[in-house]
Amino acid sequence: MIVKPTVTELLKKSKNRFELVIATSKRARQIAMGDPVMTKVKEESPVTLAANEIAEDKVKILDDEQEIEEEN
Repeated sequence: MIVKPTVTELLKKSKNRFELVIATSKRARQIAMGDPVMTKVKEESPVTLAANEIAEDKVKILDDEQEIEEEN
């Protein structure tokens, strides 16, 4: 089973793994709490949805506070 997006692809969107994990988990929590999903991927897992949103540049990882910003 090949998981998409790969960690290698996602690391291009962040400075390091720690930053990537924090941003993905924060966005996954937002999705789990009811925020609208911004990807067309059909998946139930909030973590997978968050990873896809980051890979698709639907959300950006901010440098300063390890938070994510939604693209409008």
